[in-house]
Amino acid sequence: MSEPYPRDLRGYAEQPPMWRWPGGKKVAVSVVINWEEGAEHNVLHGDDSSENSGCDVADGRPRFGARDLRTESMYNFGTRVGVWRLLDILDTYRVPASVFACGMAVERYPELAAEFAFRGHEICGHGYRWIDYHDVAEETERDHIARTVDVITSATGRPPLGWYTGRTSPNTRRLVVEHGGLLYDSDAYDDELPYWDSEFGKPHLVLPYAFDTNDMRLATTPGLATGRQFGDELIDTLDELLLGGSEAPRMMSLGLHLRLVGRPARAHAVRRFLEYASAHQDVWFARRIDIARWWMGQNELRSDDDSVRARSQRAN
Repeated sequence: MSEPYPRDLRGYAEQPPMWRWPGGKKVAVSVVINWEEGAEHNVLHGDDSSENSGCDVADGRPRFGARDLRTESMYNFGTRVGVWRLLDILDTYRVPASVFACGMAVERYPELAAEFAFRGHEICGHGYRWIDYHDVAEETERDHIARTVDVITSATGRPPLGWYTGRTSPNTRRLVVEHGGLLYDSDAYDDELPYWDSEFGKPHLVLPYAFDTNDMRLATTPGLATGRQFGDELIDTLDELLLGGSEAPRMMSLGLHLRLVGRPARAHAVRRFLEYASAHQDVWFARRIDIARWWMGQNELRSDDDSVRARSQRAN
């Protein structure tokens, strides 16, 4: 027990921040669109196997040495149909989103990245590939971070300020901090509020993500079976956060995948939730960069690093 324990099991404990979100709102709702189509495992991408997970027909067994045309088709639906349905729903309720975009996916469809940006959504890095980075060489992962930032910058005219790998390596956060151009990452699930991490020499902002309110539960076992179940989960989550947000701010992450929630019944669940949440005056729909900027402006542990402050000012 003499060595420092690397995990923080306490967090804010019984002393969470006592201020509110802009306008006195109680709950910040962050809608996240995961864009992975075109960056998944595929022999077309030089991999030794093709994806067979993360969609409606997946059995989790990779197809070695050959394309899996059924899975490919499920993924294709996301960018051919699902994304446009989601964008129209977000436009209807005037809800801004953060897009976790894989670099290779953006390379293959840069016009979609430009469309996201044109509609006011934030583009974040989501790894160059939709793969597990746990056993990827450090130099390769470092290169993938830089390459993804460059690809998004080229497609949208501005660099991403947020990052989420999803399937991280032990090096991911250190490499994100070392890159120097990223304001925050969301590779954590351990809180309902942002917090500072100073493990790598300077304060780095973490905006935790969530899987209980993530449509990936529609493609996992055990999980959720229907769009209505997913919608109920979202509404119940918001109701509880509103009840608990009378003194301290709360944050809710809604994770969406184009190929999953872009299907009609599931998209309708998102529509039902957004309509419900929009009727609550204590809800603030915000991109993750907006949450990060507000947090940096209010939190007494804000970074004194001039470059962090400058990046925050650029994020509008």
